[in-house]
Amino acid sequence: MAMKEKYELEFPINSSPQLLFQYLSDPSGLSEWFADNVNSRGEFYSFIWGDSEEKARVVTRKADERIKYRWLDDEGNETEYFFELKIHKDELTKDVTIIVTDFAEPDEIEESKQLWENQIMDLKQVLGSA
Repeated sequence: MAMKEKYELEFPINSSPQLLFQYLSDPSGLSEWFADNVNSRGEFYSFIWGDSEEKARVVTRKADERIKYRWLDDEGNETEYFFELKIHKDELTKDVTIIVTDFAEPDEIEESKQLWENQIMDLKQVLGSA
């Protein structure tokens, strides 16, 4: 299996960090834009897309600022891969951005970025900020 490469994306979003964080950390919020269905048991989350299910554990959570999910393998062990969603609010302009950190195989990075762009568009629509 090829090594995945880390990449970062930044998206301006018209929302308060408090409301936004609910959609980044709460299973019902995540189900509205990120995956078809999201379940959680404590710090463990299951993300379901169609017939596919991926599991992750929350390794970092700071209210209204960031959440980091580390992917688990089929045996439930943590992998080296994660995705992180950071909320940045510019103190001067009050502009809010989401910074996405994720991993993809080198030949899938562009496709992966496009997927995030589509998902963030869905999130903006859910938030009414599209």
